[in-house]
Amino acid sequence: MAREDAPATPDWRTTGERIDTLIAASSSGGAVARERSEELVRLVADFYGAGLERLLDLVHEQGRLDDDVLAALAGDELVASVLLVHGLHPYGVETRVEQALESVRPYLGSHGGDVELLAVTDEGTVRLRLLGSCDGCPSSSVTLKLAVQGAVEAAAPEITSIEVETAADEESAGAAGPLVPVDSLFARLHAETGAPGDDDGASWEVVPELPGLASGAVARVDVGRMPVVVCRVGSDLFAFEDRCARCEQPFEGATVARRLGGGAGDAVLRCAGCRAHYDVRRAGVCLDGDGVHLAPLPLLSDGASVSVSVPAAVAP
Repeated sequence: MAREDAPATPDWRTTGERIDTLIAASSSGGAVARERSEELVRLVADFYGAGLERLLDLVHEQGRLDDDVLAALAGDELVASVLLVHGLHPYGVETRVEQALESVRPYLGSHGGDVELLAVTDEGTVRLRLLGSCDGCPSSSVTLKLAVQGAVEAAAPEITSIEVETAADEESAGAAGPLVPVDSLFARLHAETGAPGDDDGASWEVVPELPGLASGAVARVDVGRMPVVVCRVGSDLFAFEDRCARCEQPFEGATVARRLGGGAGDAVLRCAGCRAHYDVRRAGVCLDGDGVHLAPLPLLSDGASVSVSVPAAVAP
């Protein structure tokens, strides 16, 4: 139980916005005042960036900057975001993009889809290929844009554009057919499915309770007006609509445990009511042979906060 006088965790997500606000406010003192404010921010950032780079050099010189330490640095989203700002991230853009795609594959898989990384060009364009189908998902275009594009941009903010090709494009134009700009692709999917546009389809909502969720814990939260159940497995977070697919009751008292005979990292969400078991990493598929599965929700973290995507109809 947290002490009442414990200091609040800083909301790092809003730090950049606050800096911009302060710089804009300083412009009321004229162009010179604004230039000095911008220079101050730049000098402070460069100062700490140089110190961070030297720190990594010292750890490397001591032989401590091994693969495990690099993986730990890259796995901590707050540290990773700071390293990205200063160009010190241990992993290249292609590795980070592939990791981002891996994080959303369970969600796409629940809709019969997948995504493949084709290339990252020298100009900063990420080229992807959509696989499978999202048939049965009335907002497939919104799902793809939020889950895929959002994850890639969060992992590699230095990219300049995302281009996507589909199996249909390849069949009509051959294996070397043209790539389709992501915005054009989603516009076409909107036309095919009748799905609403971005403004009406889904909304990303920050959930303050989630960054501190311990591994193996389950949290039930309201995201906008939608009840959501979230569980953490190691460093990974998974979000689902808070409704058991078998008994259709909320996951009150639900627990997460390793599947019997499963390997490390396996995770099963157990409904306390009907005792149904759902594979967390496989987008909530039921393990009891019922042919049902939970409704997974896209989830992204920027290192300081966690956002969950919910339909706009239930957003605040």
